[in-house]
Amino acid sequence: MSRVNLTGAIKVAALSATALMTSAAASQSVPGPDETAQGDVSVTIYNSNLALVQDVRQLDIARGTSRVEFPDVSAAIQPQTLSFFAPNTTIIEQNFDFDLLTPTKMMEKAIGQTVTLLRTNPATGIETRERARVLSTAGGVVVQIGDRIEVLRDDGLPVRVIFDRVPPNLRARPTLSVNLDSSRAGVRPVSLRYLSSGLGWSADYVALYNEAGGTIDMQGWVTLTNNSGTTFHRADTLLVAGNPSGSRARGFGNRGMVRAGTESADRERLGDFYLYPISGRTTIANAQTKQVSFLDVQAVPARKVYSRTVGWLQNDTQPVNVASAISFSSSRDQGLGDALPAGTVRFYQRDSQGTPQFIGENGIGHTPMGSELSLTTGDAFDIFVQAEVEKRETITTREWEQSARYRVIEDGVETSRIEAERLRNRTFYRTTMRYKITNAKDEPIEVDLTQSGLGRYWWGWDYRVVSEDIVGEQINYDRRKWVVPVPAEGERTIRVTFETRW
Repeated sequence: MSRVNLTGAIKVAALSATALMTSAAASQSVPGPDETAQGDVSVTIYNSNLALVQDVRQLDIARGTSRVEFPDVSAAIQPQTLSFFAPNTTIIEQNFDFDLLTPTKMMEKAIGQTVTLLRTNPATGIETRERARVLSTAGGVVVQIGDRIEVLRDDGLPVRVIFDRVPPNLRARPTLSVNLDSSRAGVRPVSLRYLSSGLGWSADYVALYNEAGGTIDMQGWVTLTNNSGTTFHRADTLLVAGNPSGSRARGFGNRGMVRAGTESADRERLGDFYLYPISGRTTIANAQTKQVSFLDVQAVPARKVYSRTVGWLQNDTQPVNVASAISFSSSRDQGLGDALPAGTVRFYQRDSQGTPQFIGENGIGHTPMGSELSLTTGDAFDIFVQAEVEKRETITTREWEQSARYRVIEDGVETSRIEAERLRNRTFYRTTMRYKITNAKDEPIEVDLTQSGLGRYWWGWDYRVVSEDIVGEQINYDRRKWVVPVPAEGERTIRVTFETRW
């Protein structure tokens, strides 16, 4: 007796599909691809594998207590979120039948039941039928035929399993059933509203970078996916950019955002979320990915940025590539002129033949209009930075006090706290960092060099930059940036001296 897995045995059972249905099972026939029991459907989809489905159907409801079935609801429905309304009607009980009619489920539900095995002799074509009792489907289908036990084999022989009926709790499509109490009989609108997983969307951006012209052309696409197990026919579809509390949104963060915008986009809002409607009604097929354009802007000012962030007291044993990024704005006047929902930006650039080539990608979070973005596309091949601690020494309290005029952080810090901490900690340090930048390109470049790790606990905010070869810009408590010009096929070394309490 050969061993067989359940999948192989179910393939055998699946061959019986044409002979499966009896008159008792005809009501469970599978609908055509364009048939649906849905009514007027609206679907609101969030960036978080979550959607709100609203379905209004015209149904004939009997007076008194009755049971009404709603086929073609989402297979990924969250039943606890269901809202039901029909005039002159109250809901008593609801049930969601999510066991769908599949060969695997048919065999599992047939355990303990009797089925018919139809075997065909491949040499003579003669068919024989035997009644068999299904004993198990764990690891294979085991049946009892008379006084013998067999395992259905997946050996290519023409064998079909014929079922007498469809189990009552198996459905050809996801079905919601509701027990109702109605004060009158007649046709009326019935509204269903529920949350469903399996539907989601993201934004995808295609940006063509023109380095010589200092611009990008950008297209934005909504990528909509439906893995809910159900097709939504002629749905009024609305996309919401934002993360409602309790949703499981896939976020990119806002690592590429240099400055958050302060401009309001010309889009409809829902609370604190932006709405992106899909024009006209559309059918959202199950297991389908659909793309719709929502942004198409040309010649947006952009520039290439080379950057490297160095950790505190970092000693590079060898030079490190700088990051290459594209910087642009989403502002109304000098940018894309729109709020950007979270997604992936893919950059292209034309080669010498004029053919666009892929140069990198990065993700963005939900970005308000007017934001400044700098998105890393990869590492620069020809530009390196090597950071080293050139000198580090302790200094006296007197030397520390003499450099107070170079204090970087002062506003917002309680002086009394700093003074109190000085009494406990009288060790101070003077550190000189050396940054060597090399450029093998045949054109001069600028590198945004950032020193991080300057901000510690509140007692460490009192640090000083007592000497720097290039005047830097303080980004925040933790970071200071220098824009360093480097000649073509050349190098540049700058030094910065800090006095700190660590």
